[in-house]
Amino acid sequence: MPRAICLGETMAMLTPGGNGNLETADTLHLGVGGAESNVALGLAAMGLDTAWISRVGDDGFGRRILRELERHRVRTDGVQLDPERRTGLYVKVPGDVGTGSAMLYYRSGSAASAMDPALLEDPAVADLLDGADLIHLSGITAALGDSCRDLLLALLSRPRDRQLISFDVNWRPALWEGRDSSVLRRLANLADIVLMGKDEALLAFGTQDERELRALLPDPGVLVLKNEAISAIALGHDGERWEVPALHVEVVEPVGAGDSFAAGYLSGVVSGLEQPLSLRRGHVAAACTLTVHGDRGPLPDDEDLDRILRCPEREWEAITVAHGRFLVGQS
Repeated sequence: MPRAICLGETMAMLTPGGNGNLETADTLHLGVGGAESNVALGLAAMGLDTAWISRVGDDGFGRRILRELERHRVRTDGVQLDPERRTGLYVKVPGDVGTGSAMLYYRSGSAASAMDPALLEDPAVADLLDGADLIHLSGITAALGDSCRDLLLALLSRPRDRQLISFDVNWRPALWEGRDSSVLRRLANLADIVLMGKDEALLAFGTQDERELRALLPDPGVLVLKNEAISAIALGHDGERWEVPALHVEVVEPVGAGDSFAAGYLSGVVSGLEQPLSLRRGHVAAACTLTVHGDRGPLPDDEDLDRILRCPEREWEAITVAHGRFLVGQS
């Protein structure tokens, strides 16, 4: 079974009950959320032996996060408890159907923002990294502070043989305010697989042109461009290009779909699937998340997933996803 590691911050998440209005809500529901742990949960659901590496506060929020990830078969033995800094927190205020949610972040000075290259010397962390087939990172971590940026640079600069390192740009303008975001290009170019939305590419790198992006990031083996609800494109080293259309989805909420796509796609790559099937796997995982209010939607069982992935192109293009069901010919 392939082994995957995801590194980054996860926060406690509060969501107002009732009509979702934060000002008048009588209750706040407690959950957890973070881009890299969302990918870890998705990889575990796809059958990979998965671990998450990070820091959380030695508090109730931090222990809640650990318990939730462990409940979904994500290992947490590479997570450090910080006795001084608190676990990050954010509030998710649901919007109307299809419009997404508003996010209010309270993560400054969090335990995860204190991650630094010394984390790699932790014996539990070192053991996990040494045994990994895939290590997944994102640009969010680099934006948390200089020490986190240095951690990613150290990890991406280490010698590696069979391992793959993936890097999701995950452009977050609020986090980069007042900071030099040009490091994103350096970090991405050190990875083996880079994922980004075309909209993110324009904001982070100044272009969404495929040739220009390939010139800016010449070293990764594959660049994956998510073209919103249209398609996903994989660009190889030697001019190879694969494009797979997105599925027709009755969207409930877009939050979390990018992380689900990353988990689906990466699980395909590390399992040895060709690029078109890996891109399809990403689309399936994203579609499942787009049809629910949470950060992840339930996946088809193994038999149905394999049938969907390997169906003829005409049938693929006729699939509509609604309420977690994959229907043919009802777009």
